[in-house]
Amino acid sequence: MAVIVVASNILVQYPFGYFGLGDLLTWGAFTYPFAFLANDLANRRFGAAAARKVVIAGFVLAVALSIWLATPRIAIASGSAFAAAQLLDVQIFDRLRRGAWWRAPLISSLIGSLVDTILFFTIAFAPLFADIDFFFGMEDNSLGFPAGIFGIAMPLWASLAIGDLIVKVLIGLVALVPYAGLLKLMGSPRVAEAA
Repeated sequence: MAVIVVASNILVQYPFGYFGLGDLLTWGAFTYPFAFLANDLANRRFGAAAARKVVIAGFVLAVALSIWLATPRIAIASGSAFAAAQLLDVQIFDRLRRGAWWRAPLISSLIGSLVDTILFFTIAFAPLFADIDFFFGMEDNSLGFPAGIFGIAMPLWASLAIGDLIVKVLIGLVALVPYAGLLKLMGSPRVAEAA
């Protein structure tokens, strides 16, 4: 889990420059959705309490490494977004676990991705949070300058957030395939499904 988050924190600093998508997407959008996959597998196999422990352990390790490997502002944004989104994912997944095999991971990941994206991109790149950079003696790394998506003018950070969310949703859908395969490999859950 921590490896996924740290890799995403580094990769989010690099625009995806292919096909003219540099103002819409970063490389981090391709790695972070797998944190939800790992969390949902832990939740399905070992239960919500174990999944929360995975989130907390991943949070502590990822923030510690991200402070060293990314900027402090990105580490703070990532830690805040990760904790909120992943803990929400655990809660939603646990409530939906008795339904069809795909329902809990899909819905919890989609809602978690929305929360993660809003929190992360707002804290990491919106000018509103530039004081975090200044507090750590860094120049303002906000991405408040104009960009556009689908012909609508908006700040670059918002455009990147929308692009990131689109990719997270698509990967969340595609990740159901390996999720189903891994479920079969893992066998029956070690926790009784909630009655």
